[in-house]
Amino acid sequence: MAIYAHPDDADVAAGGLLAQWADEGCAVHLVVVCDGAKGAHALVDSAHLGEVRYRELESAAHLLGASTVVNLGRPDGEADNDRALRAELVTLVRSRRPEVVVGPDPTATFFSGVYINHHDHRATGWALLDAVAPAAAMPLYFPESGAPHQVGRLLLSGTHEPDVVADVTRVIDRKVAAVLTHSSQLADDREAIRDVVYERAAQAGRLTGVAYGEAFRHVELDF
Repeated sequence: MAIYAHPDDADVAAGGLLAQWADEGCAVHLVVVCDGAKGAHALVDSAHLGEVRYRELESAAHLLGASTVVNLGRPDGEADNDRALRAELVTLVRSRRPEVVVGPDPTATFFSGVYINHHDHRATGWALLDAVAPAAAMPLYFPESGAPHQVGRLLLSGTHEPDVVADVTRVIDRKVAAVLTHSSQLADDREAIRDVVYERAAQAGRLTGVAYGEAFRHVELDF
């Protein structure tokens, strides 16, 4: 299960790994917290943008081979690690029963002095951590949300402390295609974005000597 804030986040962070898992016969479940309706640098019709981004999400998920896609529909900028979001995530984890949950590392805030990690990314990361460790695994948390389920491990993307690199060389072109499906976010920079996705994957791959990779912080929960 991949849990991310915005419609394009999973593709950028872990699209290769999700595609690879799908190819290997795994059921891949994608959960998006926010509707993406504020993802524009111009004054546009936000309701229309939200509809466009949902269609882009579905198209990208299809490319990657996701089994299910859920958008929780929170407004952009309003993801919070509150009881309501944790309850939704616990319900999804208990119903899908994933072995692995992939999502953003909420501890990563500042990047190279040029980027501050989005509030929604950080809030989603904290909510998913609290939902799986320990809430989803313990019956007295959210007893109305189904039978408990212990997630085996977490893979956290966008981290300053990567210790696992997935080799996504075989599926890198599908990852790039999925990212480019989010046309509303690309403006006129499709070729530049394509180059950035390949280069970042190549950079991650160099950590372990593969052509293209995705780097994660690994947390073992089922031990």
